[in-house]
Amino acid sequence: MAQRPVTTTPAGRATRSRRHRAPALLLGWGAVAGIVAVVPLAHLVVRALEGGPGLFLTVLGRPRTFDLLVASVLLAASVTAVCVVVGSLAAWLVVRTDLPGRRVLAVLFALPLAVPSYVAGFTWISEWPTSAGFWGAFGVLATVSFPYVYLPVAGALRAADGGLEEVARSLGHGPARVLLGVTLRQAWPAATAGGLLVALYVLSDFGAVSLMRYDTFTLGIYTSYRGTFDRTPAAVLGCVLVVLAALVTLGEARARGRAAHRIARGAARPPAPVRLGRARAPWLAFSAGVVGVSLGIPAWNLTHWMVVGSSLGIDAADLGASGLVTLQVAALGALLTTVLAIPVGVLAARYRGRATAALETSTYVAHALPGITVGLALVFLGIRVLPGIYQETPLLVLAYTVLFLPLAVGSIRAAVAATPARLEEVSRSLGHGRVATLARVTVPLAAPGVAAGAALVFLTAAKELPATLLLRPTGADTLAIRLWTHTGAGQYAAAAPYAILLVVLAAVPVLLLDRAVRR
Repeated sequence: MAQRPVTTTPAGRATRSRRHRAPALLLGWGAVAGIVAVVPLAHLVVRALEGGPGLFLTVLGRPRTFDLLVASVLLAASVTAVCVVVGSLAAWLVVRTDLPGRRVLAVLFALPLAVPSYVAGFTWISEWPTSAGFWGAFGVLATVSFPYVYLPVAGALRAADGGLEEVARSLGHGPARVLLGVTLRQAWPAATAGGLLVALYVLSDFGAVSLMRYDTFTLGIYTSYRGTFDRTPAAVLGCVLVVLAALVTLGEARARGRAAHRIARGAARPPAPVRLGRARAPWLAFSAGVVGVSLGIPAWNLTHWMVVGSSLGIDAADLGASGLVTLQVAALGALLTTVLAIPVGVLAARYRGRATAALETSTYVAHALPGITVGLALVFLGIRVLPGIYQETPLLVLAYTVLFLPLAVGSIRAAVAATPARLEEVSRSLGHGRVATLARVTVPLAAPGVAAGAALVFLTAAKELPATLLLRPTGADTLAIRLWTHTGAGQYAAAAPYAILLVVLAAVPVLLLDRAVRR
């Protein structure tokens, strides 16, 4: 019997167009997230143009602006490259191999996220004063930033299809070729998403570069704010930083797009663990080196200061109150941020297009703004527009959402992209609507990535400093505020208990996340 030729009719094209059209609910929901993210940017542009186009161009053409641009790009590119390599290898070791102690390493590799960059910078500069400069800033930021890659890559490797690796082995490919040619390529979208977060974090960091005396855009903006009553030069530098963040985001989207098609389709098969054999010793040494540099140095210095200051006593009541405030505001920030990140992550993974790209980019651009810039913008918003929430918890939670929305978006996007779209099509064919499919199929399948994004936001919000300084409710200090206050006064021994409790609190969601993703 002759086969009917496959043709594409206008009706068929219209059906596919409707099928791949983004749901209005997701677009509206995501638009709210985009509006929240660009509010500080709008304030920044207004402040930058207050002095007129002439002043804007004068500040833009100064040699110092070019020097700050080169220094910022060099630091961000170097730290990102190292974090992508280290974070991806660490995720592969704990998820796909039989490395001894990998359950403990899974927690230890994530814990550097709980170490504020200014605390890590202090421990380095107090031990090696000559480390100030580019290499000191590079070392500090790399050791605290690689978990941004490790966590999403680990989630992607757990959700990826192990059948592709079995096929590669059956074709005679060795372990190294399977790792580089199949396994890491499956995790490439998650690695690029993590690398983007690292690059934006480095561009917006202030604590490490100020302690290491390495002049970047954030330090230049802070110096401009403190050095003159005219806020226009600082706003112009902030605009340049936003443009730089947008270029980084667009570059990441292009790199991710070339590799996203390598994600497996169909039902995923659990992969068999890779037996390291004689390679166990070098990989254990690698793991010990990463943990030692990222956690050992800060832990040794903090313990040293704790012992030195033990004779002065610990204010247990103040320590407990600060810990409770930290838990409350960080948890609320993680909840609101995750709720707003879900539609953006789903749209970016399932409905690519100009509108989706613009929406996703808007959420990432604000992440590159220094915390002090976002804090000042929200102070203006709180005083002029929403006086009822100024110096109240809702405004601080809103600041966390603006600053850390990309952390959840990147993780959710990678998790949704790694799940088979065919299951959603089956759900739709059974009569379930798009909202029901999203709630009953898409989000549950991507639950490890959603949980990873929420944990990232919680950890980062708990240690956030500049915006918290400006927006915290009166009389409510977080652990980061108390730590910064004591460190600024040179009371390193008094600051040590707050830093240690901050690390302990950060370990709790990491342990819960590790248990959830292993079910």
